[in-house]
Amino acid sequence: MNRNNTFAEFFAGIGLMRIGLEQSGWRISYANDIDPKKGKLYCHHFEDSDHFHLEDIHQLKAQDIPTVTLATASFPCTDLSLAGRRKGLAGNQSSAFWGFTELLNSMGSRRPPLVLLENVEGFLNSRKGDDFKQALRALNSLGYDVDSFVIDARHFLPQSRRRLFIVGVQNDPTRNSNIPAETEARPSKLIQFIKDNPSIKWNFRPLPDFPELTLSLKDMIDETPDNSPEWWNQKRTDYLLSQMSERHFQIVEELINKNEYKYLTAFRRVRKGKSMAEVRNDGIAGCLRTPKGGSARQILLKVGIGEVKIRYMSASEYAKLMGAGDFRLTGSNTEKLFGFGDAVAVPVVQWVGENYLNPIVNRLFSQTTLTQSSSYVD
Repeated sequence: MNRNNTFAEFFAGIGLMRIGLEQSGWRISYANDIDPKKGKLYCHHFEDSDHFHLEDIHQLKAQDIPTVTLATASFPCTDLSLAGRRKGLAGNQSSAFWGFTELLNSMGSRRPPLVLLENVEGFLNSRKGDDFKQALRALNSLGYDVDSFVIDARHFLPQSRRRLFIVGVQNDPTRNSNIPAETEARPSKLIQFIKDNPSIKWNFRPLPDFPELTLSLKDMIDETPDNSPEWWNQKRTDYLLSQMSERHFQIVEELINKNEYKYLTAFRRVRKGKSMAEVRNDGIAGCLRTPKGGSARQILLKVGIGEVKIRYMSASEYAKLMGAGDFRLTGSNTEKLFGFGDAVAVPVVQWVGENYLNPIVNRLFSQTTLTQSSSYVD
């Protein structure tokens, strides 16, 4: 274990960022979240949860934060989305980002040389890009040069889940501000933002290609007996089918008489004021969300051999779709679904750790000219 690979996890949720970093060789020193229900899930799963502190980030004190190499922040995304009326970083929840930057500021010379932020891809466009710009400039003001990229979890897991990452690095003697080529990790809208904001202090690293998915949706599904009450009755099943457009219903209809079962996922969405059921047939689950009403819960369809069986996805299936199939579950079903619906996919974080963070740490701590390097060692 590299003694420099220590991190503090803010907005920790149930700890999936921690799991991914630990799988890439990092060691947790501190964790914080404001939600007691997520804290309960975190402390139930991790036996060494003494470092977890349940508190509003605005109330944390710098002297209580251990000296670490990396600080992570998966700050609330609600105000960056349509659901939060796009209030952005000024909203009640997403404004917690400023609590994070203020805490970093108050740490002074003990400020971690690395930060990793994660949020929904919509952060890039929130309030026409102003929120993204403010966040990057705030990190610049704290001495961090920044990079950003987008990763879809579907390269690692059968779930479509695009997330925006920001990495901030202090005192990097090999800083590279040359605008990178457009790739899947840095799509055209991100590259355009970079070009439009040359005053931001950028520091880009090359990224390898993402892996090819080897898992399927079928690999994630719990074995559920046909007589389980989890399966919907015929009336409820027929109602969902009636909510499908002709094109989506045809997808289901074509699979009914196959001699094997195929699994599909569906969400309810409001289209032109009408509740509709929309089906995916690409072997990939839709993006898991928090269960704020039945429309946000992902629906599973088992179709074939002359029948259609429908139920909601279970919490254990959510866990597997987030790369945390061995997570020790506790609490109510709603609490578990909230925990995973708000989280970051474990293998995505592991990939970031192995391909981005670890090479930076190895380079920074091998530089004898790193300013105050001794103050960063735990």
